[in-house]
Amino acid sequence: MSTVVHVGHQTAFDDLGTPLSEVTFVVVDLETTGGSPSDAGITEIGAVKVRGGQIIGEFQTLVNPGIPVPAFIAVLTGITDAMLCDAPPLSVALPAFLDFAAGAVLVAHNAPYDISFLKGGCARLGRAWPDHAVVDTARLARAVLLRGEVRNCKLGTLAAYFRSTTTPNHRALDDARATVDVLHGLIERVGSLGVHSLDEVVTYTSRVTPAQRRKKHLANGLPELPGVYVFRDHDNGALYVGKSQRIRSRVRTYFTASETRTRMAEMVGIATTVDAIVCSSPLEAEVREVRLITQLNPRYNRRSKNTGRAVWVKLTVEPFPRLSVVREVRDDVAEGAAYLGPFGSRKSALEAMEALHAAIPLRTCSEKISARRPSASACVLADMGRCAAPCIGAIDVDGYALIADQMRQALTQDGRLIEQPLRDRLGALSTELRYEEAAAWRDRLETFARGAARAQEIAALVAMPELIAARALPDRSWEIHVIRYGRLAGAGHAPAGTDPRLTVAAVVATAEQVAPNLLTVPAGLIEESTLILRWLVSDGVRLVPGEHDVAWSLPAYGASGLLARLTRARREVVVPIPAMDRNLRPAG
Repeated sequence: MSTVVHVGHQTAFDDLGTPLSEVTFVVVDLETTGGSPSDAGITEIGAVKVRGGQIIGEFQTLVNPGIPVPAFIAVLTGITDAMLCDAPPLSVALPAFLDFAAGAVLVAHNAPYDISFLKGGCARLGRAWPDHAVVDTARLARAVLLRGEVRNCKLGTLAAYFRSTTTPNHRALDDARATVDVLHGLIERVGSLGVHSLDEVVTYTSRVTPAQRRKKHLANGLPELPGVYVFRDHDNGALYVGKSQRIRSRVRTYFTASETRTRMAEMVGIATTVDAIVCSSPLEAEVREVRLITQLNPRYNRRSKNTGRAVWVKLTVEPFPRLSVVREVRDDVAEGAAYLGPFGSRKSALEAMEALHAAIPLRTCSEKISARRPSASACVLADMGRCAAPCIGAIDVDGYALIADQMRQALTQDGRLIEQPLRDRLGALSTELRYEEAAAWRDRLETFARGAARAQEIAALVAMPELIAARALPDRSWEIHVIRYGRLAGAGHAPAGTDPRLTVAAVVATAEQVAPNLLTVPAGLIEESTLILRWLVSDGVRLVPGEHDVAWSLPAYGASGLLARLTRARREVVVPIPAMDRNLRPAG
């Protein structure tokens, strides 16, 4: 919709897609006192730096751990206390190694062990651990080598299998040299399987199908920017829609072991292309994802299978209105209809209806009632005083209209009309020690409050011709959004050091024109408006003065306050009323 923002990321992971021949590896091995990594009892560090199959540097030092070396460790490694007396302490040896390894990918055999000691050493020195990418040759060997090829994946066994020129001997540098040969042997092995980049090696597993690996080229040329991506088949049909802060890196994961969903492996096997749409902000990406899933109905998106499952409670338009569960909102609000929801299930909608019927004596039957020809008998609810009984002529159209208007007010403006009668019922049931029934009615009241709050929040947003909102980001740049009648009409990003007002003006000028909507649903999608509402009440968002100086507010006695009170009572602690219960006005 407007300018795009480059997202920063960790240096060590910038080049995960780099060909292996261009990656600098530092193969490291440690000897230790055998204690806890938090003790950082390192006695020797050995490392070999390699690139493109060539050794370009070596590092080796003994380390005085400041504690005695256990006898069995001395026998195993040949490193004694006497050898360590004049060795540099950890405070000297570890920084020197980290300088040697700066910017490289670390490799170790049983890497979690060595890396844990290195991290423990950094912690003891009060130094941040540089977040290197790590390759574990033991794990890689277990994934690559077939059963029967080697009896185990110990370093000595693998060094012999790959005909290393160095025999491991529990000394750090020799073990690191042997690990280099093992690494090169494993890289050669996976290279024949189509694995040629660092991310593929880091996440390699035999569970990744050849079909997935062959499709890795689909990520080539995709932008490393935030936005939405669409996998398509040979007929250009949409298979899957997703979003990410870094499109290319995210798409790459579908061809590696980091993607564990079975249906995604199947999807990748069918895919022939990937389209990318760069977005100005995370909100724009979320909204575009929702729109595309609704529009394209991709077969591998679970969300697309749930389209159309939402339901509403509707106050009907007829001489004697009633409540009904419906699957769509029609353009009949001006005629007197009112909607509550959406609800995720029919069960929830019916629970809300029970709360409404318990408070207001609207009829519950579904028959068409004629004011001229009333029925001869009433239902049991009329006998109990819980229905105005228009069916038997107990009330005329005008009298019943007052009850229907009370229901309409409860749905759209005044939750007190439902809250007080239900609280009276809860009190009576509790007094009679009928706690389970009281809990059930409390749940019904909460379900009503949740649906009414959602409907009122969306209706308030849809009523706004235009909202301009901005949020400052940690890097001093700004996200800017224009919302018109509940739809995201424009999005932009003002870089740090620039005047955000210029970007606001540009986004407003180029924003989509959205027609007013009389429905209680937005011009776009319910889910889109929900995403917008969540962003609007997030920390740091401020409203910007615009052409339409109209207050954005909710009913004074709306359902948001009721929902907050019910939540507070349930948790028995004081919680703040949600931000959407406040009157929000444009700044200025």
